Amino acid sequence: MRTSEKPAANAAAGLSGPASRKLPVPPRERKPALAALAVLLILGGALATTLLVLRSGDRVSAIRITQQVGAGQKFTEDVLEEVKIAGAGIEYVSWSQRGRVLSSFAAVTILPGTLLTSEMGVAASKELGPGKATVGLSLKAGQMPAGVEKGDRVQVIFVPTRSSQGQSRVLAESALVFAVGSGSRTGNSGQITVIVDSSASPEIVAFASSGEIAVAELPGAR
Repeated sequence: MRTSEKPAANAAAGLSGPASRKLPVPPRERKPALAALAVLLILGGALATTLLVLRSGDRVSAIRITQQVGAGQKFTEDVLEEVKIAGAGIEYVSWSQRGRVLSSFAAVTILPGTLLTSEMGVAASKELGPGKATVGLSLKAGQMPAGVEKGDRVQVIFVPTRSSQGQSRVLAESALVFAVGSGSRTGNSGQITVIVDSSASPEIVAFASSGEIAVAELPGAR
């Protein structure tokens, strides 16, 4: 007795039914708001970069002080330097106004590297006005501290020698150093010019000629 077998074709045909079909995949949800935000961020970043580049080129010429200028001293060519700075809210003196600066005086002691503002200068100096005199001092070793610079404040002191009579005393309490010789900047001797009251200048000159003058720096009085 034979047993009939179903053709293989029928089995294959059975697999092609509904059970063999793939489940439908839901379509991806698009988010237009996020895409628009990304575009805005990219455009905003590009715009900010462009503005920074443009503003970096918006620079103005200003004046920088290269050497110390004491209060009351007149500005000179050798202490002024042109620099380029970004246009900021602070009213720096422009390089084009250096002619006016050279005819003015420092209102306060200005240190090297300072950008000059209009408040730092005055049209007239009380240091060089009526009742003042400039006195040159030639000092020996031990009569002046090292490192005295133009614009410093010093005491001018009478220091009697062994042969002279009297006691040491202060002749000028706070004299402005108007000029310093090249050898005086590093050593403890040399020539300096100070501004003192005209009433004290004859006595200072007399003692200076006999080598009985010394100066003491007043760093806190700048």
